[in-house]
Amino acid sequence: MQDHADAAGAKWTRRSVLAVPVAIAATQVIASPTTAPGREIVKLGATDLSRAIHRRDLSSREVMAAHLAQIDRLNPKFNAIVSRVSSEQLMRAAAALDEDAAAGRFRGTLHGFPHAVKDTAPTQGILTTQGSPLLRNNIPKADSLVVSRMRNAGAVFIGKTNVPEFALGSHSFNPIFGVTRNAWNPAVSAGGSSGGTAVALALRMTPLGDGSDFGGSLRNPAGWNNVFGFRPSFGRVPSVPSSDVFGQTFATSGPMARSVRDLALMLSVQAGADSRAPFSLSDDPARFAGPLEREWKGRRVGWLGDLQGGLAMEPGIMETCVKALSAFRTAGMEVEEASLSLSAAEMWRTAVALRYWSVGSDLFSYYADPAKRALMRPEAIYEVEGYLKLTGQQVAEASEGRARIYQAFRALFERYDFLVLPTAQVFPFDVEQRWPREIAGRPMDSYHRWMEVTLPPTMAGLPTLAVPAGFGGKRKLPIGLQIIGPNHADLAVLQVGHAYEQASPWIAATLPDEV
Repeated sequence: MQDHADAAGAKWTRRSVLAVPVAIAATQVIASPTTAPGREIVKLGATDLSRAIHRRDLSSREVMAAHLAQIDRLNPKFNAIVSRVSSEQLMRAAAALDEDAAAGRFRGTLHGFPHAVKDTAPTQGILTTQGSPLLRNNIPKADSLVVSRMRNAGAVFIGKTNVPEFALGSHSFNPIFGVTRNAWNPAVSAGGSSGGTAVALALRMTPLGDGSDFGGSLRNPAGWNNVFGFRPSFGRVPSVPSSDVFGQTFATSGPMARSVRDLALMLSVQAGADSRAPFSLSDDPARFAGPLEREWKGRRVGWLGDLQGGLAMEPGIMETCVKALSAFRTAGMEVEEASLSLSAAEMWRTAVALRYWSVGSDLFSYYADPAKRALMRPEAIYEVEGYLKLTGQQVAEASEGRARIYQAFRALFERYDFLVLPTAQVFPFDVEQRWPREIAGRPMDSYHRWMEVTLPPTMAGLPTLAVPAGFGGKRKLPIGLQIIGPNHADLAVLQVGHAYEQASPWIAATLPDEV
């Protein structure tokens, strides 16, 4: 890890990049990010980058070339981006966007943004495998809703970001593309399932990221790579297409970014109602692109910690997270310990049953074919076989348990404005390890038990923002905080996350050595 807080201002500033108008001819050769101009471009935040493109201070071709060179330099080592589209094709797409810009036609907020879509989201014309050999040759004929919204906003898709097989677990490796390595230490896990997205962001290969989240897939990799990930309220970013529009209320798409302001910008593109999704929210998504500043004096934050000892935590997790809570106090808020009325064990039983029901049913068609089952990873078979053992009574009991989880959170929100948990129970583990078998001497009885800390907010369906908390443990690796807000209070969660970020200047000042 390298702290660039003092050197950054001497080397470059965002203003210095934006102050120089750029007019690039169709045949001009653009500097790569191994040169100063390219490095400056890839370090720009997404909000500043969008403004620069719309002012025509930067061209889409210049932005694309800089990011492609950054990918060529770093991706062979970290393996964040897969199914890469050819540079020639991408530069032609960027040139077309420059022609539009010259005519005053901007396609949207993401005009000219190089973007890699998480490899679970159907993307027209680009290999979409979900990390499974069963989908090794799958090239969708249409985009999912969230992908089409990003495309219509002007993003140019350069490829996909790597995931664990079928997005199961929080360690991004699969038999097709291999393992993605942490941006801060390639010897350890990037997290998952949006691990490739988090690493691409941290290493400045892409200006923004997208992902999906059930068991922390937007939160754990953000915490482990010193970036931000947001699990929105269910329905904020509709899941389309879906064959189970009433039953699947656990997984949701959402944004990832290097700042809360950029995260909110991406959410303004992804969010919005769709008639095909009966639970989609109709609020105007443009409000997320507005100012995030707000007065916080007297507001209250409840620290849930390890759920009263119910969660095993690697030494250093709690200490690092507790230290990070001081940023809320700096913003004028009060912070105190809080506790849910339900035990961690009860919430875990509910989450496991409902995960079997959701994930197992989704994968059953593969399992039912013996030839396809032979190509499934053990974790996928575990979910299907758990699903097959469920009884109707168990599903009903788990559904009632989920309601109790929601009510337990709701009761706490009568006292606190926000609640906070760690993003994971361990620091990034060795990249060769499949999943942690024990934490602090406590055995983990499944491939996802070590991520138990992310499931209560999922079960409650609450907006949850992952923010960097610091570096800790023996190897000084990243960990994050989950900031949880009341139902549908997505904007308030982003606003308090912005205040936390402003009170934590070390986040923006601390870059991976490779950058």
